[in-house]
Amino acid sequence: MYSRFIDMKRIVIFASGSGTNAENIIKFFNQTKTAKVTQVFSNNEHAKIFERCKNLNVSCLHFLKTDFSKEDTILNLLKNKADYIILAGFLWKIPEKIVDAFPHRIINIHPALLPKYGGKGMYGMNVHSAVKENKESKTGITIHYVNANYDEGAIIFQAETALNNDDSPETIAEKIHILEQKYFPRVIEDVILDINE
Repeated sequence: MYSRFIDMKRIVIFASGSGTNAENIIKFFNQTKTAKVTQVFSNNEHAKIFERCKNLNVSCLHFLKTDFSKEDTILNLLKNKADYIILAGFLWKIPEKIVDAFPHRIINIHPALLPKYGGKGMYGMNVHSAVKENKESKTGITIHYVNANYDEGAIIFQAETALNNDDSPETIAEKIHILEQKYFPRVIEDVILDINE
């Protein structure tokens, strides 16, 4: 029974923005013996995630697209630091060489019920505005593995929330944020535990 927890896994998070999901994941795994966030990478040097990581005593590294896509700088760092890679509001497509190096070890969260409202350019308020424009009666989150194409990896988990006519893109975003905060860290832990049983 206890053998499931002996080999603590290392998580690296990629984030591009404010980092609320990244902060939530870091805090969650600080309270478990399943895994620990060892590093955060951001492509946006002005992102609020740097401040959050400083407050949580977690290293946060800014990197350039050439380090990520053309050169192996980030890939080599990941090989040394990560068992799992989590995308928490990260906007760049993951290069195939990284996907290939971490099969079924890269997990993303999408603010809609895939396969609806997925693909390039569909993130954040772009998604919520499209959901509102199409008068959807519900939306939700999709947690999925990452493959070589935007939002096409195998679905791990989905959660829904009801919408009404009074919802705006902003209130839809708030409903999605509640689901993200509630489920994302727990689903990551479930994946790690299931794989390592």
